[in-house]
Amino acid sequence: MKDYHIIPFLLQHRRVTFFTLDADFFKHGLCHAEYCLVSMDVRKQEAAEYARRVLRHAEFDTVAKRMGKVIRVSPMGIAVWQLYAEREAYYDWADE
Repeated sequence: MKDYHIIPFLLQHRRVTFFTLDADFFKHGLCHAEYCLVSMDVRKQEAAEYARRVLRHAEFDTVAKRMGKVIRVSPMGIAVWQLYAEREAYYDWADE
């Protein structure tokens, strides 16, 4: 699937969390109330581990907490753009 097909695909489904290794998806303009995008800045071999860590993190452990967010995950921590926010928020893995 091409990148430009991803957003229309997500909008056809309800309350989806989409994980990707593509850094191009970490943009404030991609925030939408009906989905969550998680861009992982990790090695491909670590992607599943970090996906689980995000889903267990106290800030993102329910669908409702994730909707409207575009998240960037790295070993250093988590950066988040949220719908209508003026700034990125940052979280540590210690909060997981």
